[in-house]
Amino acid sequence: MLIIKFCPRIIIIQLFIPMKSQNKKKSDRRKFLRNSLALSTTAFLGAGCATGCSSPDVNSSGEKVKVMTTDGKLAEIDPAHLHHLTHHKISSEEARLGDPNKEYVMVIDLAKCRNARKCVEECQRMHFLPPEDEWIKVFLMKDSEDTASYWFPKPCFHCNSPSCVNVCPVGATFKRLDGLVLIDNERCIGCKFCMTACPYSSRVFQWKEPEHKISEDVKFSPETSVPHQIGTVGKCDFCPDMARVGKLPMCVTACPNGVLYYGDKKEDAVSNGVETVRFSELIYEKAGYRYMEELGTNPSVYYLPPVNRLFHPETGFKNLSEEVESRYEVARSKIKKEIK
Repeated sequence: MLIIKFCPRIIIIQLFIPMKSQNKKKSDRRKFLRNSLALSTTAFLGAGCATGCSSPDVNSSGEKVKVMTTDGKLAEIDPAHLHHLTHHKISSEEARLGDPNKEYVMVIDLAKCRNARKCVEECQRMHFLPPEDEWIKVFLMKDSEDTASYWFPKPCFHCNSPSCVNVCPVGATFKRLDGLVLIDNERCIGCKFCMTACPYSSRVFQWKEPEHKISEDVKFSPETSVPHQIGTVGKCDFCPDMARVGKLPMCVTACPNGVLYYGDKKEDAVSNGVETVRFSELIYEKAGYRYMEELGTNPSVYYLPPVNRLFHPETGFKNLSEEVESRYEVARSKIKKEIK
């Protein structure tokens, strides 16, 4: 069983190897090292995200597992200590500041999308959103009468020149040093100026009391965007709380086709949970572009053109609810002639 976890001192790349397997042949050891090194290439988000690898109060299990330290050496650790990562509690000041050493970006490969909507579902589950509130929307696009249709996922674009930030009168919407644009709903007064200013219509207003009740012990953080408050604005936040613990956003890992890539532009690395690639090469080789960047928004989301689509857009209507399918009624009528 292969698992990746992160902490400042150890990158855990293989777990639960029984002690009786220590006497395996050297070839198994070489295979373990080879697989471990391959897996470590996907660990670009994990550095410095935890303050320790164990809790002092955890009872030892008596077993040992092999891990690889950051200097390439093998070590044996009780597995009980690998499941109790401790983290700093993030203050509102830290949440507003962000990580100055990061510059988060997302890349969306339109050729792979078939409207599976797993990104939408996981985003809603992660943020306790009702079905009608979607922070990621999937549109059926057709650029002209003579071109083919394609599916177009649209999150918040986390612009580097965000008009939403400029118009907020109370500083509830803010931009961090790592490029993320977040909302502090404890400051939000519900004026909806940000919604009007956003050219991408990426924001959602909380018109009613949240359906999902969260424990009163859970305090709001702009990094988690929960718990929600009636009369405030919400949107895609790029899940900075998950990046802080070395994980990809749920929308990325939930996609069955690897459509979404997420990573750090400064490290020139993005991942869709299956492969990790150089951001600059991916954008250059596949002619990536940014949606409506002529508006001067300088967005942090890049798209790869829908060249050599893996799926016909009609496949995106399978297993949709009647309500969701009705949204595409007009757009769908335009692709009838594309069906073979």
